Amino acid sequence: MGDLTYRYRGARAMVILHERQLRRFLKAWKTARARGAQLPETTDPDYESLDTLLRHVFRWARRYMIWMCAKLELADPEIRQPPDPAAIGTECDGYLEHLLDRWRTPLAPVPEERFHRPQYPAPWNVSYCVDAMLEHAVMHPLRHRFQLMELME
Repeated sequence: MGDLTYRYRGARAMVILHERQLRRFLKAWKTARARGAQLPETTDPDYESLDTLLRHVFRWARRYMIWMCAKLELADPEIRQPPDPAAIGTECDGYLEHLLDRWRTPLAPVPEERFHRPQYPAPWNVSYCVDAMLEHAVMHPLRHRFQLMELME
């Protein structure tokens, strides 16, 4: 990733940080799973199990990039759907590499000014510029890693 040229180095930094945070999240997830950690009870289907939580993190990483590409009128990054919860434990490493590979280049040719204006509605009805969505994407796996780490304390 270090040799990839981006027109906007801020986007390059966020893509690199996103990759680091996803890798850290997956490591924490594997540790939690090996320890038999249980998520607190909730009605949220994304938190039914550690496997659904991993799929949630992967699914949103996919959706963030698809959203950014759509708003910037870039080609579809062709990120596959994450594995189903029943298979995710055995397919997580391969899927992560696919996801990260598809994240590395779509934003590289975009000039900085397109990351800041205009703002667009996110799927959850909050307006974001693309730069803010990149920051949100970095924080998402970090936040869930933090939750797992607290759960294991």
